[in-house]
Amino acid sequence: MRNAKLAVVTGASSGIGKELAKLCAKDGYDLVIVADEPAIEEVGEALRSRGVAVDAVEADLATEDGIDQLISRIGDRDIDLLFLNAGRGLGRGFVDQDWAKVRRVIDTNVTGTVHLAHRLTPRMVRRGRGRILFTGSIAGFMPGTFHAIYNGTKALIDSFAIALRHELKHSGVTVTLLMPGATQTRFFERADMMDTKIGTDEKDNPADVARDGYDALMAGEEQVISGWTNRMQVAGSRFMPAGILAERHRRVAEPGSASRS
Repeated sequence: MRNAKLAVVTGASSGIGKELAKLCAKDGYDLVIVADEPAIEEVGEALRSRGVAVDAVEADLATEDGIDQLISRIGDRDIDLLFLNAGRGLGRGFVDQDWAKVRRVIDTNVTGTVHLAHRLTPRMVRRGRGRILFTGSIAGFMPGTFHAIYNGTKALIDSFAIALRHELKHSGVTVTLLMPGATQTRFFERADMMDTKIGTDEKDNPADVARDGYDALMAGEEQVISGWTNRMQVAGSRFMPAGILAERHRRVAEPGSASRS
């Protein structure tokens, strides 16, 4: 039996996305969850034990086919909450990176996210209500030396989310931007950054980050930076030249920096 309320969560197989899905289930939302790995099925099974209906979709949102697959599984159901959370990183120097991997990061973080927003936001606007949460990053505030593509993609998402919010301010649909810092997920392992200082340092708890984002979303807030240290870092970045920020990022993201910390 389906409930009246539906939440859609991308990147829900682990980390922040998984924790966001748990919060939705706790509040009685049925779920459509998606990720590009089989683990999404296990997450779906665990969430069903909480008494909600869950459609678990294994699809690659970096592709047109993956977007279409997710849209098809949502069908014509009304969406109350939309969490655009899927993202990838890629460490090491740009000139040393494989282009296919670079393209995958861009297509996941930017093209897939914006495409999905373009497909689903109009139906929420026509309905006259709904809430959207974008997972951006504090990385969008600084040039990401040895993580350049990721930081660049998050700069776009941070900006896009706020702009979209203001475009929709009379529509009944709210847009909230969640900006985490380094979080204890599989992100840095997948990005081949486990020999870096940022990859090995202590990180924020994804459950805490998800709670910050979820609460801000439900309150209709414009944005939230998760974590006091991250808020201070962003505040300081506003007064520093880009070159200084780039060199600071080098110290935590350069390959081998873990052994120099």
